Amino acid sequence: MSTEGKVNGFSMASTTEKTIGEGASVLDLDLKSAVAGGVKDVYGEDLATEEQLVTPWTVSLASGYTLLRDPHHNKGLAFTEKERDAHYLRGLLPPISINQELQEKKIMHNLRQYQVPLQRYTALMDLQERNQRLFYKLLIDNVEELLPIVYTPTVGEACQKYGCIFRRPQGLYISLKEKGKILEVLKNWPQRNIQVIVVTDGERILGLGDLGCQGMGIPVGKLALYTALGGLRPSACLPITIDVGTNNVELLKDDFYIGLRQKRATGQEYSELLHEFMRAVKQNYGEKVLVQFEDFANHNAFELLSKYRSTHLVFNDDIQGTASVVLAGVVAALKLVGGTLAEHTFLFLGAGEAGTGIAELIALEMSKQTQAPIEETRKKIWLVDSKGLIVSARKESLQHFKKPWAHEHEPVGNLLDAVKAIKPTILVGSSGAGKTFTKEVVQTVASFNERPIILALSNPTSQSECTAEEAYTWTDGRVIFASGSPFDSVEYNGKVYVPSQANNAYIFPGFGLGVVMSGAIRVHDDMLLAASEALAQQVTEENFQKGLIYPPFKSIRKISAHIAANVADKAYELGLASHLPRPANLVKYAESCMYSPIYRTYR
Repeated sequence: MSTEGKVNGFSMASTTEKTIGEGASVLDLDLKSAVAGGVKDVYGEDLATEEQLVTPWTVSLASGYTLLRDPHHNKGLAFTEKERDAHYLRGLLPPISINQELQEKKIMHNLRQYQVPLQRYTALMDLQERNQRLFYKLLIDNVEELLPIVYTPTVGEACQKYGCIFRRPQGLYISLKEKGKILEVLKNWPQRNIQVIVVTDGERILGLGDLGCQGMGIPVGKLALYTALGGLRPSACLPITIDVGTNNVELLKDDFYIGLRQKRATGQEYSELLHEFMRAVKQNYGEKVLVQFEDFANHNAFELLSKYRSTHLVFNDDIQGTASVVLAGVVAALKLVGGTLAEHTFLFLGAGEAGTGIAELIALEMSKQTQAPIEETRKKIWLVDSKGLIVSARKESLQHFKKPWAHEHEPVGNLLDAVKAIKPTILVGSSGAGKTFTKEVVQTVASFNERPIILALSNPTSQSECTAEEAYTWTDGRVIFASGSPFDSVEYNGKVYVPSQANNAYIFPGFGLGVVMSGAIRVHDDMLLAASEALAQQVTEENFQKGLIYPPFKSIRKISAHIAANVADKAYELGLASHLPRPANLVKYAESCMYSPIYRTYR
């Protein structure tokens, strides 16, 4: 017998189901609240079906020319005869009426005519600005083809040229000019029910460095994937760029640069602006809005995560998302090479956000598996930075986030010598420096491993530590290889090798959905481990036979549902979930929460 009440708008129950895999219950979907455990689904996006009738409200009822210019409701030539009469569209459209599938076919045909990836990117952004549902349907149905366009590597070039291709603003720009008025700026955004914010200050965009205000392409692209891959509603997503200036001299001289023309603010001025921002976000959107920090420089990324993780719902994809996806790949790869995590030796090139984040999560999982203290499991992981192997003799001069990785060893000045000394079974590149896994480095790793695991994770493609072709060729096809950016299949000695992509897009959309649908109030490391575990479980025997350590992206929504369920399950277990009572079947609940891009029928 359960007793129920209401706390802060949430249904509360004293007893709840605890298993993910049981049959769905009537508790699985609260029709009065949306995914966030209480955030109302204003547009009916979560419960969308083609048959339901909806009213296309903007500020007032959208009709006629206004309706055609509203990306949230516009259907282009797919408006029916009845809708054209009801909403004053006669004469504003050609007489033909077509379905969404034909529209999708036409757009894909047009996109494939472009030879330059950046042209495809701008065409997709234009589509998003005029017909939101068609954009997301296109992305969901053609994810493997379009992911490299809206995400790495093309989004990197888009950020570099953002001033030239800028047409209509997407998201919020908060600069030093808005200091003291950030809450007012947030209230300028038309949507009130925000569930996920992706924010950057543009200082470390991919492996391209400081792109200042033009880093906005990253939050826009990430949130497009939150919707397409994770099913978060577009109206619940908010991209933000915090502009504190740029140290990129070329941009400061560029007539088309769209940001503040000044050197980057640092120190107290920077901290005060970020603190005002975080306070304003919580005040305006509440406790359960997920703030994802994206592409901040190392020193700020670690500080922001450490400062706000106990008071806000925050997540850093570069540190935590990358770590989770790489751990999943490593766990899957062990099924091909054998052994446990603790029986392998890791060597990282790169000791920044990604490198130390991955290393820490691997050490944490190792600790859980062996019951050994994390201080001990860290000793199986070695890091190389620009000054060589991180060893205890260097400890005093190291940044704080590198100090846990300073182990006892004589100084080693470069990667090749470190490989020879440490003899890693798993080599990980997160340096942002291209072509650093040389032939000699790769062949040395291969010389003492029958099946070496090499992960060249730096983005974009031009910054990858080595190419897939180099890895397979230099190891005579023995390598288990994954990269951060996509590479084509490689034919070597008559056999075709399909490289895996250790793409953060495997993790963050499903992770975000799990956090939001459970109403989690904080992110715990165990939730990241749960996401890794769910992803690794999605790799099939057929995938392994092809040498893949990640599942194909074509089933990403199914993968995201399982990740979301695992993350939500862990949030409930840890007592961090506020959406009560707990749904009986979390996988089905996750699927039911996902945004559908199918057109709605208007009254």
